[in-house]
Amino acid sequence: MFNELKKEIENCKYCKEKFGFEPHPVFWGKQNSKIVQISQAPSNNVHNSMKPFTDISGKTLKYEWYHISDDVFYNQDNFFIGALAHCYPGKDKNGNDKQPPKCCFNKWVEKELKILNNEIYIFIGAKAAKIFFPNENYEDLVFKNNIWNGKLAIVLPHPSPLNRKWIKDHPEFLNRRIYEIRDIIENTLTK
Repeated sequence: MFNELKKEIENCKYCKEKFGFEPHPVFWGKQNSKIVQISQAPSNNVHNSMKPFTDISGKTLKYEWYHISDDVFYNQDNFFIGALAHCYPGKDKNGNDKQPPKCCFNKWVEKELKILNNEIYIFIGAKAAKIFFPNENYEDLVFKNNIWNGKLAIVLPHPSPLNRKWIKDHPEFLNRRIYEIRDIIENTLTK
């Protein structure tokens, strides 16, 4: 079932007319990856490389926040790296990334999450947090361990350079919380 779903997602062209360019669905992980990480949508760099977090956000996430190597991060036994949408949605008229289409989450991501056999979740950014914890305060979610689908769920701010103000306004994230998150990740990966 997992392999069939992966193939369907990789071949999806549902948003081609909406985007005005050829979508490249990015799918990274295995059914039994230890950590399921969900962010907003792939960037243009990821659209071109077909490998998640191969951009400035990825450098911050992997090297500064997680303190892990590419070999660990891209090991699909370790991380299932998903998003609210599998494809880069393009830019709006102001040059900002468009919102990921909700149809992708409804059509694919919900199905994925039902068949994954992970140990923990990491939800990246306010948009992902809102989907999985619609009635909770975003800042509260970042600074505590949460439960989703009966498992530990961590919420991270987005590591994008566009999010520097949030990081600056919440120094306790880099001074305290990120150390707790690193310990959780390390313990999960070394089990």
